[in-house]
Amino acid sequence: MSLRQIAELDLGLILEDSVTGFGYSIVLTDPSGKVRPFTGFSDDISQIIDPDTGEAVSGRLASVAIRTSSLYAAGLSLPVGVSDAGSKPWIVEFDDINGTACKFKVSQSNPDRALGLITLLLELYK
Repeated sequence: MSLRQIAELDLGLILEDSVTGFGYSIVLTDPSGKVRPFTGFSDDISQIIDPDTGEAVSGRLASVAIRTSSLYAAGLSLPVGVSDAGSKPWIVEFDDINGTACKFKVSQSNPDRALGLITLLLELYK
């Protein structure tokens, strides 16, 4: 087994373990309406860096990280951001630490094909 394969297995232990790892329930809906539950890492913070000034400002930055092998095993492709307002986006839902349900759409998709991880940058979805 190669080091990359070992690293991907370790990723599963860290990312998908909800007892001793970072695992957190995430629901992903593809544009066709398929809904699939996953365990991964989510974050939702209120401080971002202003690209014009480089200063920290109040804002909202949410993302999730999911193992790509889990996406493929569920019969899904890699999620992507959909910029066309007339098209259905990929939807991501998770509860914050206080149990408040949050619903986002994927705005940017950053797959790491060497490790087998995809990080999805999110924006609020109404």
